[in-house]
Amino acid sequence: MSIISEVLVTFLTILDYAILFRCILSWFPIGRDNPVSRLLYSITEPILGPVRKMIYNSPIGGSMRMLDFSPIIAMLILSGIQSVIISIFR
Repeated sequence: MSIISEVLVTFLTILDYAILFRCILSWFPIGRDNPVSRLLYSITEPILGPVRKMIYNSPIGGSMRMLDFSPIIAMLILSGIQSVIISIFR
């Protein structure tokens, strides 16, 4: 793989882990004013926000407001992008 694809795949992997850590962090009583929490929100919200809007604006989105599936969908999208990048540069 080229250096560009390795950098892109590494960046997407970091985003994946940031989303995972944000989900895990939500299980604990840590406020959003915590520096780690603020960092994770600033990294992940540009990805999760549009995915959340896409889900809630869909026909079945109204019934899904109790659970936030946006991290799962965002991680699947990032995984798909990684697969495409890897297959293009092989």
